[in-house]
Amino acid sequence: MSAIHPVILCGGSGTRLWPVSRKAMPKPFLPLVSEETLFEQAVRRVAGDDRFAPPMVVAGAAHADLVTAQLGDAPGARLVIEPAAKNTAPAIALAAALLPAEAVMLVCPSDHHIADSAAFRAAALAAAALAREDYLVSFGIAADRPETGYGYLRRGEPLAGGYVIRQFVEKPDLERARGYLASGEYSWNGGIFAFRAGHLLAELATYRAEMAQLVADAVAGGVAEGARFHPAAEPFARIDGDSIDYAVMENTARAAMVPADMGWSDIGNWAALADALVGGADAGGNVVRGSVDLAACRDVFATTDGPRISAVGLEGVCIIVSQGEVLVTTREGAQAVGKLPGAVNQ
Repeated sequence: MSAIHPVILCGGSGTRLWPVSRKAMPKPFLPLVSEETLFEQAVRRVAGDDRFAPPMVVAGAAHADLVTAQLGDAPGARLVIEPAAKNTAPAIALAAALLPAEAVMLVCPSDHHIADSAAFRAAALAAAALAREDYLVSFGIAADRPETGYGYLRRGEPLAGGYVIRQFVEKPDLERARGYLASGEYSWNGGIFAFRAGHLLAELATYRAEMAQLVADAVAGGVAEGARFHPAAEPFARIDGDSIDYAVMENTARAAMVPADMGWSDIGNWAALADALVGGADAGGNVVRGSVDLAACRDVFATTDGPRISAVGLEGVCIIVSQGEVLVTTREGAQAVGKLPGAVNQ
């Protein structure tokens, strides 16, 4: 059986984790959950296992040196430098075009936390088996709460190791999210996929013909520089960007999912990071880092890179002090941090 090819996507600016995450040093490259950065965790999750080939990383030029530094001496790793940010469909298509048509690619965001690496690898093997049968496979993350911040996958007919995707569902309101959870038919769409490279490109050509052609032109006109590959900028700049979900997954007749219960979090905002660190909480559910004094507080997340944080009588609040900036938000407000002037106007 041929090895699975991990493709690690380093896009996005991580502005919802401002002020710690900055454009120059965004979320994937920060040690948020452990001593390792989220990107280093993503690489290590598939390292030292001969069922997985060396990773291919897709990133922008601004972060290429960060990628190289954090890859360390990962043997055989390749870096594809996107000429422009065009969302996930063109990024994934670039990687597919640089792999053999029969290669199974495992597409992983670089900025997610997965607590159970063994469960991740088991799901990856199940997804790869379906991808070899020309299914386009999404990881269906086990939903443990009525989350309104994620899209959902509705399970259909069973397959070996997974299910047909019966329906893609956009982010719901709270009432619908509760119904999805209660039904047991729905999983979160975690943005992790497995495809056969040639089949993914064929499906892209069916549903986004212009995008597929421009990606092919960008690869054909690209330049290899050691382990780095630079696609041609001019055709890539003309791509009308789109996510892989909208461009392909919601159109294809071959969408499938594998269930994955692996302690997943997208660390999408400060409340999500607090949840990922809840194992280190005190009796009141508070999680603190740095010089923090809390009195009569519950479910407070507080982190500082220097100045002391002192809080009394707060509940469900995140307090972040970083690089001279102070952010205070409720857990519910955490989704909107990326829209603040400080986050937008870096």
